Amino acid sequence: MLLFFTLGLLIHFVFFASIFDIYFTSPLVHGMTPQFTPLPPPARRLVLFVADGLRADTLYELDENGTSRAPFIRNIIMHEGSWGISHTRVPTESRPGHVALIAGFYEDVSAVAKGWKENPVEFDSLFNESKYTWSWGSPDILPMFAKGASGDHVYTYSYDAKREDFGAQDATKLDTWVFDNVKDFFRHARNNQSLFSKINEEKIVFFLHLLGIDTNGHAHRPSSRDYKDNIKKVDDGVKEIVSMFNHFYGNDGKTTFIFTSDHGMTDWGSHGAGHPSETLTPLVTWGAGINYPQRVSAQQFDDSFLKEWRLENWKRLDVNQADIAPLMTSLIGVPFPLNSVGILPVDYLNNTDLFKAESMFTNAVQILEQFKVKMTQKKEVTLPFLFTPFKFQVVQDLVTSLLTYPLSHFVGYLLVFTLGIEVLVLSFFYRYMLTAGLTAFAVWPFLTRLWTRAKVTSLSWAFFSVLLAVFPLMPVVGRKPDISLVMGAGLLVLLLSLCVVTSLMKRKDSFRKEELLVHLLQVLSTVLSMYVVYSTQSSLLRKQGLPLMNQIISWATLASSLFVPLLSSPAVFQRLFSILLSLMSTYLLLSTGYEAVFPLVLSCLMFVWINIEQETLQQSGVCCKQKLTSIQFSYNTDITQFRQLYLDDIRRAFFLVFFLVTAFFGTGNIASINSFDLASVYCFLTVFSPFMMGALMMWKILIPFVLVMCAFEAVQLTTQLSSKSLFLIVLVISDIMALHFFFLVKDYGSWLDIGTSISHYVIVMSMTIFLVFLNGLAQLLTTKKLRLCGKPKSHFM
Repeated sequence: MLLFFTLGLLIHFVFFASIFDIYFTSPLVHGMTPQFTPLPPPARRLVLFVADGLRADTLYELDENGTSRAPFIRNIIMHEGSWGISHTRVPTESRPGHVALIAGFYEDVSAVAKGWKENPVEFDSLFNESKYTWSWGSPDILPMFAKGASGDHVYTYSYDAKREDFGAQDATKLDTWVFDNVKDFFRHARNNQSLFSKINEEKIVFFLHLLGIDTNGHAHRPSSRDYKDNIKKVDDGVKEIVSMFNHFYGNDGKTTFIFTSDHGMTDWGSHGAGHPSETLTPLVTWGAGINYPQRVSAQQFDDSFLKEWRLENWKRLDVNQADIAPLMTSLIGVPFPLNSVGILPVDYLNNTDLFKAESMFTNAVQILEQFKVKMTQKKEVTLPFLFTPFKFQVVQDLVTSLLTYPLSHFVGYLLVFTLGIEVLVLSFFYRYMLTAGLTAFAVWPFLTRLWTRAKVTSLSWAFFSVLLAVFPLMPVVGRKPDISLVMGAGLLVLLLSLCVVTSLMKRKDSFRKEELLVHLLQVLSTVLSMYVVYSTQSSLLRKQGLPLMNQIISWATLASSLFVPLLSSPAVFQRLFSILLSLMSTYLLLSTGYEAVFPLVLSCLMFVWINIEQETLQQSGVCCKQKLTSIQFSYNTDITQFRQLYLDDIRRAFFLVFFLVTAFFGTGNIASINSFDLASVYCFLTVFSPFMMGALMMWKILIPFVLVMCAFEAVQLTTQLSSKSLFLIVLVISDIMALHFFFLVKDYGSWLDIGTSISHYVIVMSMTIFLVFLNGLAQLLTTKKLRLCGKPKSHFM
């Protein structure tokens, strides 16, 4: 049995790793010949402004007074240059956005395992191909282009990362720092002959990364006055820089200016997913080699934006974000970035037809060079008879035909089981399928003899199942922050705590005082969490940042949440309730809205589930019913107590998988992980730290899983179900689901489409491994007993 289990686990590790080997290997190749247009370029220098986190609609629309928030940029659109929308790809984050803009290719999938701070592989970029590049801005963005550059010709000037504080009073200082340092740089150049000579060369680039708008958007939302006022500050700064360039170079007409953004932002202040507010960014270009505004009576875009922006009479030229890189290289006459997949948007060019044709040809040859190298590499590592297209649909149809689900009692049970698995598969795409499943769960006791044996338990099960079924119908976490709901969830926890404390005070055993002290500590922790959430929100609204005391309390609550439950009694009810109180304190600190209520409702259903499984087992005559207050978790359970598997155990394992999926999709989806609301971690930190923020959000996601697994520990204990048997059943369930997702894996489309399909497969394939981890954590939380005084010890039944 152990050998079979180990072998199965190893096989699944291989399947798990194979996806990363196939899909998470860098698609970038090297060895291509650089390609450039042989004709003289229209510009000697290029100035690139990237307003991080700027939405296209917020820049282009008029304010409530009918005036533009960016009058200088709007004047450029109407009188000097060309404009349009730059369509970004998912993930709509700063790193991939800037790589697309400056290197011309979309996010390298191997970057998932490499992080933000380094380049996953060497790649070519506009900066690398330039003679010199000077850049100013965030320390998170600039170094990756300097690191990938050959030689010593890319210069970076960054401020301290501590300036990127989402709780800061004035994030526009990030942008004024850039503008001021650029002006200081040119003043210094007048007195430095070496520098003066360099900045008068041709094929040079100046890059201004402006992070203030993104920071204000995260902190105050894009609809806030702070976000919109920051746009005006950027517009003023761009106007000053343009005037300075024209004056410094004597209005020689050889400077090209490009103003754009790496990504947009949702109404609730996040980015990373594929909502239009995140993927539609502005693009405004003017100067050397750029077309002048074109007046039109009709446009090809069938949307309401143009009329809202009152720009319907100025021709709009949309591009894909990666197309901006070949546009910039063509304008200053440097080789196209070797890894670029962008297509030159010739409509932006103001030049001869010969120059346009040569540039398009060079662009095509540069992309063809990549194809040739990739094909050569693939042939070298592939057997000749395998180097053919894979006929995917034939295999899919064959498997589907082989899965045809005769009628008998067992097959009827199997059909219901399979239907349940299909609901789980569909829930990965449509969260409301969980609502359908939970509604079916609510009806289940009334279709069996449970209703006649345990009316109160059956009604409680139906009530909490229906209540939990509401959550998948609500928007994903972060879209509508509401601190009052967090406060309400805290009050419900305090009300339940009061009931438990009251019952403890009536007890007269020797552990009463110790138990009472533990619960009072947890009540205090809940009260402090509510206070921290409220006061932090108030402080941030006043732009006073995160109070230090609130930060200390938050981290102390998080640190204590894993060991305070170990001080409580190992009795099932007391220990589970203690775990709920501790984890809820942390969850409240990480909540911004309705999701704060979710673990509470889920836990209530879990308590009822434990009771209802006792009823079903007693109904089968397997064991006698025991009170949850008398059953204790034990670190070492006698294996002779384990019984053989029954058909009903398949249902229990399915319930476990269903509740685990609900624990994740009840309040979010895969996209919501990528674009989580930064407001969720403001009680812990406001200074930008992607890894720390990501770790906090992962713990928030794990808390409902831990609650489900701790409850199932009680189900295993009361039903005498072996963990090994459970994992074998879950293995079958996850493999059937994985078979579906295997045939749904995509290797085409946007990063969101590809990444989501792979994520589904990986999540299901790793479910058994994930359960082993969760089971170990749940066993630690439920069976370990610490004493307030003396040595820790484990309790035995």
